[in-house]
Amino acid sequence: MVNISTDSTCDLPQSIFEAYNIGLLPLTINCGDKSYKDGVDMSPDDVYKYVERDNLMCTTAAINTFEYEEHFKNALQGYDAVVHFCISADMSACYQNALLASEQFENVYVIDARNLSSGIGLLVFEAAEMAKAGKSASEILARIQEITNKVDASFVVETMDYLKRGGRCTALQAFGAAVLKIKPCIAVIDGKMTVATTYRGSMERCLKAYVKERLENQQVDTRRIFITHSGVTDETVALVKEEISKYQQFDEVYVTRASCTISCHCGPGTLGILFIRK
Repeated sequence: MVNISTDSTCDLPQSIFEAYNIGLLPLTINCGDKSYKDGVDMSPDDVYKYVERDNLMCTTAAINTFEYEEHFKNALQGYDAVVHFCISADMSACYQNALLASEQFENVYVIDARNLSSGIGLLVFEAAEMAKAGKSASEILARIQEITNKVDASFVVETMDYLKRGGRCTALQAFGAAVLKIKPCIAVIDGKMTVATTYRGSMERCLKAYVKERLENQQVDTRRIFITHSGVTDETVALVKEEISKYQQFDEVYVTRASCTISCHCGPGTLGILFIRK
């Protein structure tokens, strides 16, 4: 039997973790002189409170090697092997630390997901289904290698304030975007985040254009799609679901809340659709 595990940036619904017994390790969120575990003793809304109330920039810290070693050791007590997924190595030291820890074991396999958020979650979900069906670690690894580059992960950012705070854009760029009502679309390409395009106007207008651009006349795996956000209204989610249905018919549409780690960098109001291309 193979156990699938991942870190707290994967943004899967709790129901999926429970249904497939997926292991989860939280990253650390640092706010001022205090540290918290992502999703354990801090929520995304707590991040926003620290930023808005205390004017603090919350930062993230990778899972350390000792934590990975303990996790792998515990998981192997009930399984023959562990396949662990990490956020892209270009975004965090998690992969490097997990790989180092895995050297202590013969049957632990660490995967650089080359992605973040539910982009990782899509790979984890696929692996968990295979593990539950009794597939071997080598079969799972082969399948994941086949589809990793097919994951389509992107987000529309409502405000660039958090990107500015984190040093990912200048104050002038953030100010200009606010004045001109520009909403950047951040996409993951080859394991790195980049501005894929920009939209202009209200968030509703931008989301409609965004969904159309990502899905219209595209060859996609229609088994599932994720709508992952960092705090939007139910009406916004309903709008995006309706827009998705205009271009593709997915078997399952999952709505998930972005982790603290993701929320630290993108801020409230961010929303993305994530799926696998054929």
